[in-house]
Amino acid sequence: MPPPRPAAVVTALTLAAATAAALPLGLPAAARTALALCAALSAAQLLLRRCVRRFGGVTGDVFGALAEVAATTTLVVLALG
Repeated sequence: MPPPRPAAVVTALTLAAATAAALPLGLPAAARTALALCAALSAAQLLLRRCVRRFGGVTGDVFGALAEVAATTTLVVLALG
């Protein structure tokens, strides 16, 4: 697991960049984008904790699954918004 402080900084920068990129589409789109990113990060974090608890660590397959879960969650939230 990465150190908490750098992970929080990268998360905040990513959230700010994604929200800023969606601002030309309007404030509701920017809010949906921020919500989608937060949901994706939460889903990936839940899966990561489950895998660490179940497998005792992570493998490349776990990282691949995290990427797929985060992407799918983002797309679902944006599609439902």
